[in-house]
Amino acid sequence: MTALPDPDYQPQFYQAVASKRLLAWVIDSVIIAALCFAVSVMTVFIGFFFWPLLFIVLGFAYRVVTIANGSATWGMSFAGIELRTLSGQKFDLRLAVFHTAGYSFSLMIPVLQVISVIMMLTSSRGQGLTDACLGTVALNRRV
Repeated sequence: MTALPDPDYQPQFYQAVASKRLLAWVIDSVIIAALCFAVSVMTVFIGFFFWPLLFIVLGFAYRVVTIANGSATWGMSFAGIELRTLSGQKFDLRLAVFHTAGYSFSLMIPVLQVISVIMMLTSSRGQGLTDACLGTVALNRRV
């Protein structure tokens, strides 16, 4: 039993969440790239030599900070979705770190990312692999 809306009786909370997550991912990736570019310029272009590492570190920090502060990244907020626990609570710092770590781990192993996308597209709550493991869900933001 969860405190979340039931996908059978309140499907509006889950409609188009997978496509909104894709939009959010694109927006977040652009924001992270812009942050990396700014850091690279501020370090007299040395950051460009470490771009992949810089992207990973800044991306992890960006996701943890934004999710811990509002239960959504800026891209998720723009797309109108938020992350919640099965009890309906917003994410705290600990859960934001775990969720971001799970996301990062699934990016390192492409088959896990494919499984996660398939789960988002086929499960009743649209949960990805990390969401299923942590007992979390992405919902359309309550208005």
